[in-house]
Amino acid sequence: MRKVLLFGCGSRTENIVGLPGETPGTWDGYEVTTLDVNPDHGTDMVFDLNTFPYPFADNSFDRVEGHQVLEHLGSLGDYRHLFREFEEWHRILKPGGYFVASVPMWNSLWAFGDPSHVRVINAGTLTFLDQESYKQVGKSPISDFRFCYKGNFSCVQTQEAGDNFFFILRAVK
Repeated sequence: MRKVLLFGCGSRTENIVGLPGETPGTWDGYEVTTLDVNPDHGTDMVFDLNTFPYPFADNSFDRVEGHQVLEHLGSLGDYRHLFREFEEWHRILKPGGYFVASVPMWNSLWAFGDPSHVRVINAGTLTFLDQESYKQVGKSPISDFRFCYKGNFSCVQTQEAGDNFFFILRAVK
């Protein structure tokens, strides 16, 4: 059975984004683990995702999914935290596993209108999570973060929908 981690899920556990070839709405065929920082939500695990390492073994999940939570982690401009965080997602995903998320659009009222939002993530941010992108170093304005980031994700899909930015990444190992 495939395993999925729903992080920062609160009380919501529905499958809202289908992977290519999947229909959203159900977790049939998945063993679901839920995680949130708030114990009142009754999740399987209570954990603060600003704390490293995450409490899972390497290669634990086929899929990791979080919606409207990444903007609450780290802080704007704290690239070390961002890369450490995505290295953890990479570490706990199985080879070829999927990282699925949604965040407020960078230009949405909610991007920083919610006082608990501390950063934005957009398509440009995803560029830095793919090691192939660093081939541009010296040829474009891209900053080189390979000194502090060893994870690797390929971008499978992005979608802008109203105030939301959805994305699917695949762990390259």
